[in-house]
Amino acid sequence: MARIVVAMSGGVDSSVAAALLKEQGHEIIGIMLRLWSEPGVIEDEDNGVERVVQNKCCSLEAVDDARRVARMLDMPFYLVNVEEEFKNKIVDPFYEDYVAGRTPNPCLTCNRHIRFTVLLNRALALDADYLATGHYVRVDDHPVTGKRRLRRGIDPDKDQSYVLHVLNQYQLAHACFPLCGYTKPQVRAMAAERGMRVATKAESQEICFVAQNDYRGFIDRYAETKMHEPVTTGIAGGTHAGTTSLITIPRPGPIVDQQGKLLGRHRGLAYYTIGQRKGLGITSTEPLHVLKIDADRNALIVGPAIALEQREFIVGKIHYTSGEVPTQPFEALVRVRYKALEQPALITPLVEDRVKVQLVQPQRAITPGQAAVFYGGEDGDEVLGGGIIV
Repeated sequence: MARIVVAMSGGVDSSVAAALLKEQGHEIIGIMLRLWSEPGVIEDEDNGVERVVQNKCCSLEAVDDARRVARMLDMPFYLVNVEEEFKNKIVDPFYEDYVAGRTPNPCLTCNRHIRFTVLLNRALALDADYLATGHYVRVDDHPVTGKRRLRRGIDPDKDQSYVLHVLNQYQLAHACFPLCGYTKPQVRAMAAERGMRVATKAESQEICFVAQNDYRGFIDRYAETKMHEPVTTGIAGGTHAGTTSLITIPRPGPIVDQQGKLLGRHRGLAYYTIGQRKGLGITSTEPLHVLKIDADRNALIVGPAIALEQREFIVGKIHYTSGEVPTQPFEALVRVRYKALEQPALITPLVEDRVKVQLVQPQRAITPGQAAVFYGGEDGDEVLGGGIIV
């Protein structure tokens, strides 16, 4: 039997993952991460009451639920503070990406840098063999190469291979996914059978550190906070307070059509996403959508919905699960956002960890900052790799 650290969240998935491992006879240790959340309070839109902002992944309720499960399973439970790492690696880049006109997926970065680096290192320091999570994915060894494979979960509605495509061979060698063979309804049923109160707990699809799922409000509040942070001057031990030039603040700029005609003004690139139609503040005889966010000109380019369709795009920061970098074009199925259907494409390697993706059929609103994940293998369900759309 193995010693396994379970990443606890207070939700039904990690709770059942821990229970299954315990019943299999493994020695399990629960660790929950204390992540960064906005300071202060925010008004609850439903009833007008001001509430302390909490990170949804480690709220007081979530911690209580995780502790209760740990007591039920008679396993050690630790709450580990990684707020600084989370803010530096996840929150700051999230803000900067939006200000630069990209639409990031912070879960990808969190899985790479927080869960499967910071937490995995903690697990290994405790002499654990594996880090287990409640993700719906499968991992096995390729029968010929012996390489670790990351594969889609069997539940198509819950498959989370997209957000885990960033894992490398070392991380996969120490990764354990007890829910790999189950569907979400089965997991809820198993929790109910074991008397877990989290069996019916609702799950959140929102970004954990963004209050009320309002990223635009978060951008406003975060920019205000960052503007008043002390700045290191470069003189040993010296700081000065006041507005800083080290971050970018959203700035108003032009909204133009595809021919360059000025149609209006935007309030800052961070507040818009590719495909957006509402809230542009312009009038037109036909509906106009955001086609491109031009950070160099601080401009929004808008046009008709048909112009959102795209067959070719570039993907950067490429990562291959096997660790082997192809030098020749290859065919794969490509998913361009978390819930998108995979589409056949030709992937052509370029220089500087970039590839060109050529889709067989055009797709709508391919968005810089989101991940493009490649699938293939003998059964077509293996994650080959992926990267960030540029």
